Amino acid sequence: MLYLKLFEYSAGAFIFLKAGKDFKILILKRDNGEYDIPKGHIEKGESSEQAAVREIREETGIIAALVPYFHADTHYFFKKGSNTVSKHVRFFISIAQGSNVKISDEHVGYEWLNLDDFKKKVKFKDILDIIPEVLDYYERYLRMRSLNEMYELLPDKNREWDLSRTMVPGEGPLNAEIMLIGQAPGRFEDEQRRPFIGRSGKLLDEMIKSAHLKRKELYITSTVQFFPPKNRIPTNEEIAICKEFLLQQINIIKPKFIILLGNIALGAVLGMKSVHMHHGSEITKDGINYMITLHPAAALRFKQSKEIMQQDFSKFGKDITAKH
Repeated sequence: MLYLKLFEYSAGAFIFLKAGKDFKILILKRDNGEYDIPKGHIEKGESSEQAAVREIREETGIIAALVPYFHADTHYFFKKGSNTVSKHVRFFISIAQGSNVKISDEHVGYEWLNLDDFKKKVKFKDILDIIPEVLDYYERYLRMRSLNEMYELLPDKNREWDLSRTMVPGEGPLNAEIMLIGQAPGRFEDEQRRPFIGRSGKLLDEMIKSAHLKRKELYITSTVQFFPPKNRIPTNEEIAICKEFLLQQINIIKPKFIILLGNIALGAVLGMKSVHMHHGSEITKDGINYMITLHPAAALRFKQSKEIMQQDFSKFGKDITAKH
């Protein structure tokens, strides 16, 4: 008898609903009495993200957006006849805007449950195993969203505000091990509301690749997250106003490594001066390894600065790999 090892790939999502200061998670009831979350097979030509969004829509009627940058993978085996199936499932997080659900024909009911009740009713081990990781990211997401909402109000709270009125949020996974902090957004960043996407950003991308790192795995932000007119340097007062928000971002992400780009980031975070004196240095403080280098804007202006930055990133990449 021929035994085959089969492979199946599915995607699904934990759908959260805010309930006062707490939250609830959506579960669906199957006709066999089992409880599950929305998930299903990834169809040909679909990405896992597309499959998860489709399954949410088909099984719940909810038009959902996924929380950026998060996924958690599970893997297990089960028998299908005489064959062994290797099952891979990728889970995402989605936030419901309301409690209305329209279930599909493959389910017989649904419930919004608090965490304790969710754990009692859902019996699938792979789902229960990743609950801590899912909850950790969900809580970070809520904290960062709340922080950014407060940060955006700064222009209205300060009469002498001379920066752009558009806040450029940090970008990347909220559980990133590596965080990069620059000076302030430029004109392109201000227009697109994304950090480091202009000329400095393209050079930074080169540095990241040269260190064998991946931008999508890093959290990138700035000391001041509002564009200073004419690309001027932020004032000490502006840095002080924004510093508390930067420190809270660090607290939410809890990175193992922070790469400080330039004098402004170096001064705001570590209280040190002269990035040229300290570039290439690594300082451990409060459990975080800080790595100091030049800002990409300086590397664009001076060939020597670019060479220094390349050497620093090469060193940082090796050190990060060694410490993982």
